[in-house]
Amino acid sequence: MAVTTAVHGCYFPSKINSLSLPLKITGQIKQSSPPPPIFISTNPAHVNLHHLKDLYTLCNHSCHRFPNVDHTGKVEAIDVGKLRTAIFHSSIVVTVFTKPEFVTGHSSPVEVTNLMGIGGDWIKRVMPVTPDNGLLVGFGRAVSDFGLTASIYDVMVFPALQGRGIGRMIVQKIVRMLTNRDIYDIAALCSGKERLFFRACGFGDDILGSTTMMYTRNSSYSIDEKTISVGRKQLLVPLQETS
Repeated sequence: MAVTTAVHGCYFPSKINSLSLPLKITGQIKQSSPPPPIFISTNPAHVNLHHLKDLYTLCNHSCHRFPNVDHTGKVEAIDVGKLRTAIFHSSIVVTVFTKPEFVTGHSSPVEVTNLMGIGGDWIKRVMPVTPDNGLLVGFGRAVSDFGLTASIYDVMVFPALQGRGIGRMIVQKIVRMLTNRDIYDIAALCSGKERLFFRACGFGDDILGSTTMMYTRNSSYSIDEKTISVGRKQLLVPLQETS
């Protein structure tokens, strides 16, 4: 899941808490800014695939568990056709929009233009945020059997707005919609960097000690071989004998 940032508080020992911190020190404590005015949608019809593809690129997020990565660390661009199919078959889709002027100070005009919906004149700037006049700045989806279990994927937030609670809003919206259907077995497929974010959203370790395992396309496996994954390609190499 490009990677969203959770809002975390600061911890201070009790002795420090009991003191009046000098203004110079308190001024150095970073406080998370509230999110700008946003519009949260659960209507898949509000998803513009090309704008969503741009968000994947800006967040450097890949849907693949074995992404191909170039020498700069950028993951390969997502296939729009496959993205369309994934959205169609997703049980829940959440999108977040805000006015372009709230992010233009942090991104190039090209980036903002690529993600913009309809709008731009002064009349629309004073209107409430909608999917038509807003910029796509957040996304998340879930796949569920709507009976027992569900999994959350691809939670992303526009880089300039990360750390302001938007990612948590996306996850909370998904969880609320699932629990309203009496589904509480909800998993989040996340990287190590995203674990703190999902913990802040109420997720924890599986009490059964389950570990995610991925199919590696190998039809056979020998105890004398091990699998090394490079991008989405798997290599079998012999295990070295130990004396």
